[in-house]
Amino acid sequence: MALSSHLSIADLEQAARRRLPPSIYGYVIGGAEDERSLQGNRSAFGRWGFVPRPLVDVSRRSQETTLFGTRYAAPIGISPMGVASLCRFNGDIALASAARRAGLPFILSGASTTPLERVAAAAPDTWFQAYVPSRREVIAPLLQRVAAAGIKVLVVTVDVPIASTREIEIRNGFSVPLRLSTRLVLGGLSRPRWMIDTFAQTLLKQGIPHFENLSATRGGPIVTAVSGDHRAGRAALCWEDMRWVRAQWQGTLVIKGILHAEDARHAQAVGADGVIVSNHGGRQLDGAIAPIEALPSIVAAVPNMTVMIDSGFRRGTDVLKALALGARFVFVGRPAMYGLAVAGERGVSHALSILQKEIDVNLALLGCPETAELSPDFLHART
Repeated sequence: MALSSHLSIADLEQAARRRLPPSIYGYVIGGAEDERSLQGNRSAFGRWGFVPRPLVDVSRRSQETTLFGTRYAAPIGISPMGVASLCRFNGDIALASAARRAGLPFILSGASTTPLERVAAAAPDTWFQAYVPSRREVIAPLLQRVAAAGIKVLVVTVDVPIASTREIEIRNGFSVPLRLSTRLVLGGLSRPRWMIDTFAQTLLKQGIPHFENLSATRGGPIVTAVSGDHRAGRAALCWEDMRWVRAQWQGTLVIKGILHAEDARHAQAVGADGVIVSNHGGRQLDGAIAPIEALPSIVAAVPNMTVMIDSGFRRGTDVLKALALGARFVFVGRPAMYGLAVAGERGVSHALSILQKEIDVNLALLGCPETAELSPDFLHART
């Protein structure tokens, strides 16, 4: 099926479902426990309706947005997603390259299987997301490695003190590290194209993938547990650690996983340059507030800070609502993964182009020629 026949992110999701083994598809789409956060992220957008303004000259429209001194083609980027190469061979490179071609930012996950140096070489504007423990002897060498790769933006995710319970993954026999099981193997065999294009290519060209970027040194293979895994130290991470990271890191610092206005103030107080309002795509605390609901109070609390957002975005109209509520930028995760699974780098590019086209069309229909001019005046809060 031609990529052009996939008209929406929902179309790409259905195609990804047919392409991926059930265990990996479940990993991509799943949330924690009863998935109330996952569902709430989507339903929350319905709280706001648009108030279009007619008879405005919208013959020329612009989505260009400046973020931390860099001009991007649109106010969207790709969120960090762990083990993306399970969806497609060289998945991290494909995501980064598609974002670069589109003139958009990509955040490489610390739980990725491609060395960050390779990704930064392919896409020099790549950002890096770290899961850091409260152990400075581990953090410091990682920061030095990231800086040496030429990466300018560090994103520290703070909403994973411990791993959540994702029942969909347990039922599908999926875990990280991967454990070979009958269900996992049979699921892979049921998707021969994935076996050839992803599994076989990876083994033949790279061998068993490793966690490459959790620390300054290469981590263990994704099919075995890591002895003394330093990620366990995240439960002790606190704001004082963030203050220390700020002192060590000379580039732009972003804190991801903020849902409370007071925590945004804490982030500003320790010297962060920006925050990403996020509930980890509904994959951590089940029942957490949707980021779009938390956004207005956070923007009001830190009016001079760069506030970004992710979790639940599937349409250009979702993006426009977030921008109107004060977000400077929106990041998407699953939409890019769906595209990656369907057609690799081309699929990611298609997912991004779908969102950009929707933003453009709906800017015109809204009566707002530039995303920079969006404000709460274009929205009505439904009671």
